[in-house]
Amino acid sequence: MNKINLSQKLSLIHDHWNPRIVGELNGQYLKLVKFQGPFTWHHHENEDEMFLVVKGRFRMEFREGGNDAAPSQQRDVWIEEGEFIVVPRGVEHRPVADEEAEVLLFEPATTLNTGNVRDEFTVPKLEWI
Repeated sequence: MNKINLSQKLSLIHDHWNPRIVGELNGQYLKLVKFQGPFTWHHHENEDEMFLVVKGRFRMEFREGGNDAAPSQQRDVWIEEGEFIVVPRGVEHRPVADEEAEVLLFEPATTLNTGNVRDEFTVPKLEWI
């Protein structure tokens, strides 16, 4: 049982959109990541995700609905320092940070950071810090 200092661990991260594992409990990983700019649109078939802003702020963009009769609609939610949001499984989303944000993620260990998409943001094997 070791305590974790989030600021100290975040000081070891010098890139963006590359989550690092800092803890594990009940099949869930606690991950630290720095956001800057837009991420990729994606969703997770089987996992909910929690995003907690440690420092800074970011916007979670959602695309909802959409079918042959009507296009999907976008909704944005700002998550400020000290706030968190849970994105339910199946919901298409994209985090965007106009300035660098430091974020703690809480999600099942099997969760791929880009969900149903494979692109330049995909990190197939996460590192521990």
